[in-house]
Amino acid sequence: MSNPELDIVVDDPTAPEAGSPAVVGSGAVDVIISLLLLALAVILGWDNWRTGASWDSTGPQPGYFPFYLSVILGAASLYGIGAALISRREAAETFVTRAQLRRVMAVFVPTFLFCLATQYLGLYVASFLLIAGFMRLVGKIALWKSLLTAFVFTAAMFVTFDIAFDVIMPKGPLEAAFGY
Repeated sequence: MSNPELDIVVDDPTAPEAGSPAVVGSGAVDVIISLLLLALAVILGWDNWRTGASWDSTGPQPGYFPFYLSVILGAASLYGIGAALISRREAAETFVTRAQLRRVMAVFVPTFLFCLATQYLGLYVASFLLIAGFMRLVGKIALWKSLLTAFVFTAAMFVTFDIAFDVIMPKGPLEAAFGY
C-alpha cells in the first residue's frame, strides 16, 4: 500500500504553466486545415483534369487516378468543414495555449532558419549552428560543451558522408575555402 504522505511527486520544470491563455480553439484549427486541404484538392484536381482525367483507347490518361483522389480529398475536406461548423462543443476546446505555442516555436523557428541557412552556409555549418544553438539556448548547457558537441557531430557527419561514402551534400563557402 502506498502512503500518500510519502509519495514523491516530481514536476517537469520545463512544462508550460497551467494557467496559460488559449491562442486558438480546436474548431478554428479544424476549419482552417480543412480549407487548406480543400484548396490543395482544387489545385490538384484542376491540374490533373488539364493533364487528362479520362480513359482513352490505351487506358486511363495520366491524370485519371490523381484526379479522383483529389475529388475524394475535396469531399473529405468539405465534410471536415461541415463537421467543425456543426459541432460547436469542440470549438470551445483549446487547441494550443500561449505557453505551448511558445515551446513549439522554440523548436520550429530554429529548424526553419536551419533550412534557410543550409542553402547559403551548407549543411555542415548550418548543422553546427543548429546543434550548438539548441544545446545552449534550449538545453541551457554550458557553452564549451555545446560547441564541442556540435563540432564533433558535424565532423563525424562530414567524415561519414563526404569522405567515407562520397555522398553529395549541400556545401557552403567554408567547404569551398577548404577545397570541397
